[in-house]
Amino acid sequence: MSSFTIKKTLKQSDLFIIAANLMPVIGVWFLGWNATEVFMVYALETIIIGFFTLLKMGIVTLVRKTDTWYNKESSQVVPGLFFMIFFLIHYGMFVAIQTGMFISVSGIGKEFHIGFFEFFLHWPSYFRGDLLYMLLGFFISYGFDLYWNFIRPGAYRTVPMMYLMFQPYGRIIVQQFVVILGSMFLLFGAGKIFILIFAGVKIFFEVFINYEGILNKAMQETKSQSGQ
Repeated sequence: MSSFTIKKTLKQSDLFIIAANLMPVIGVWFLGWNATEVFMVYALETIIIGFFTLLKMGIVTLVRKTDTWYNKESSQVVPGLFFMIFFLIHYGMFVAIQTGMFISVSGIGKEFHIGFFEFFLHWPSYFRGDLLYMLLGFFISYGFDLYWNFIRPGAYRTVPMMYLMFQPYGRIIVQQFVVILGSMFLLFGAGKIFILIFAGVKIFFEVFINYEGILNKAMQETKSQSGQ
């Protein structure tokens, strides 16, 4: 693995992400939380990430109105709303595929007698109060990241919209893999053991992998190909 993909130092917001991911481990091992329900919360985390990405894109749109859309051989200036709609549709497909597979493979659909749309329409009824605190933990960690690394330093004034749009995909692809793999473990009753492995893998990829470096390199290559 090349050196630019591993973070040398951690940001303060990374500590919040670590704490949010350790919360379900403590809950499952020591507080009697249901591992299946915890995995359902992780499925909702995908939506939380998408929500904060849209929020960042909305802030940029309010401030700058337009930004550059890069193709392989050309570029053009488009409204920020175009980026937001494209992200909502494209990212929404990722969410639908991940959640649908998770509900099917884990057996949650049969256990709770729910389908894909019922899950999103009535998700609060499937969680006990403790797991809502877990969701709140994710909201706080990503909310802190929004303020500390985006609003406070004024990144919204200069960050490319395409960078924001593709920023969550690295984490989501990893999460999609581990959530679906974890759902298979649930079938064999090994949720308590796997939640420990799951949280460790998730922390490593979310905190220690330098997605910003990877994405910056990809953006530079895209700009070069489009003649910028």
